[in-house]
Amino acid sequence: MRLITSALVAAFFALPAYAAEDNPLTESESWEALKYDVLGDATPADGSVLFTVDAPYRANDAATVPLQIVQTDESVRIRNAIVVIDENPAPVAGTFTFGDAMAPLDLEIRVRVNQYSNVRVIAETGEGLAMQGRFVKASGGCSAPATSDPEAALAGMGQMRLRSFTTEPQMSTPRREAQIMIRHPNYSGLQRDQITQLFVPAHFIDTLEVRQGDELLFTMEGGISISENPVFRFVYTDNGEPEITVRATDTDGNVFEERLPKAEAS
Repeated sequence: MRLITSALVAAFFALPAYAAEDNPLTESESWEALKYDVLGDATPADGSVLFTVDAPYRANDAATVPLQIVQTDESVRIRNAIVVIDENPAPVAGTFTFGDAMAPLDLEIRVRVNQYSNVRVIAETGEGLAMQGRFVKASGGCSAPATSDPEAALAGMGQMRLRSFTTEPQMSTPRREAQIMIRHPNYSGLQRDQITQLFVPAHFIDTLEVRQGDELLFTMEGGISISENPVFRFVYTDNGEPEITVRATDTDGNVFEERLPKAEAS
């Protein structure tokens, strides 16, 4: 794997700091219009007893808004989750499937928010659907210029790095916290080339699969609302396998795959 400078690594792993705020979901005509397309006839229950969703009330950067899902009721398995940003041009940011090792769920991602919007998570369990979310004040996230020039973005595309936040084995449980970064411009199709002022064609990671050995951690089907250089921070049960394997595809047909040693994660 090609080396990434320490400065770039620091930038990729820097997640905006935010505190829990009282910014619950609000009434949304957009959600009423699109919920059938997302859920069909299903009506999700109140998810507040099952999991929390943390996101800033006022985002520092609309193109990289942190969103954290933390399960609070461990008696139920969250098998799938859909992240929806009501007012985005493509509201479904990502659809996730979770393996057993991800329970209880603790996952953080970064998303684009194009205008003031509810950001909601619909979780699926054996008992049905549950929904929870936050209202986020942000604008322009889907059209914000990329942070890297196109040549640099394409040159480093597909590079991956694993960071571990649990370096010493725990006596009572093998739970670990890790973060995966993938270099990719994740162009939304709404950004303009800063020289030609023409729209940059959409080009983003559309599938992601993360495993330890043969065991699935999680998968994602993503859209334009996942941020540039996607970052996924998560807690999982370590099964003793030495590597985490990440496989991603993008809308141009590229396939990126890396075996990332847990022992070298830092």
